[in-house]
Amino acid sequence: MIAARGAALGVLLLLAWSAAAGAPEHSPRPPMRAGAVPAAPAPSSAPMPSAAPASDRIRPAVRPVSDQSLQAAARPAGLPFLGPERSPAPWSRPEGLSQKAMAKKRALRAGAICGDIGIQGEPVGRVPGRIAGCGIEDAVRVRSVAGVRLSQPAVVTCDVARSLKTWVERGVKPAFRRRGPVVELKVAAHYVCRTRNNQRGAKISEHGRGRAIDISGFTMMDGEVVTVLKGWGQGTTLRPLAQSLKAACGPFGTVLGPNSDGYHKDHFHMDVARYRSGPYCR
Repeated sequence: MIAARGAALGVLLLLAWSAAAGAPEHSPRPPMRAGAVPAAPAPSSAPMPSAAPASDRIRPAVRPVSDQSLQAAARPAGLPFLGPERSPAPWSRPEGLSQKAMAKKRALRAGAICGDIGIQGEPVGRVPGRIAGCGIEDAVRVRSVAGVRLSQPAVVTCDVARSLKTWVERGVKPAFRRRGPVVELKVAAHYVCRTRNNQRGAKISEHGRGRAIDISGFTMMDGEVVTVLKGWGQGTTLRPLAQSLKAACGPFGTVLGPNSDGYHKDHFHMDVARYRSGPYCR
């Protein structure tokens, strides 16, 4: 039994030695995939060649001379060159100009009424009426609105003053931008204790409560005066007058112009009376 096992073990050893003797020295390489980049050859143990001298190395291309450099070379001596590295410094305002601007702001703040610096004038207070229904509890005397002066100070309420300023900004100035700018409003009437259209027995006019103002014309910066009486019938002035009258409808509750009746052929009547149906404008 022991001899048989030894013989079998010898046969197995002989077969293993024969297989090892017939095996190749290197394993075969797998086939290369399509589109693959061949691997770089292994580094050789041979010594690397010495580096090329500095004179033979590749130098970067020389940049062309910029326009800024040419301008800097051509500028007169003593003048600073404001190149792309920094922006030009702003001119400083003359000291006198700044002082005038500050003084103007202080004056505007001092003359502001109705809580709006765009309305210049002075407070008046209570204005008693000579007949029942007239008078103003808290009146102001307006001299200018939105930078446009009034031909005469107007005694009205702050509601009228604010509406007048809005109208000048949104209606008058845009309407007269090609002829203007407008520098003055011609005031035909403001507070006066009377009935409507001075008719006996009529209701108290909004003028008698300081809630209305009448404008009869507009003065331009060049001295031209466009009046409602004459300008309403002329082609070149009718359009800005009509535009400004239309713009008053909204800021004011009642707006009456030359087309409303004979009482308003020479002025625009505007008051702050409000109606449930909305502004009344003719």
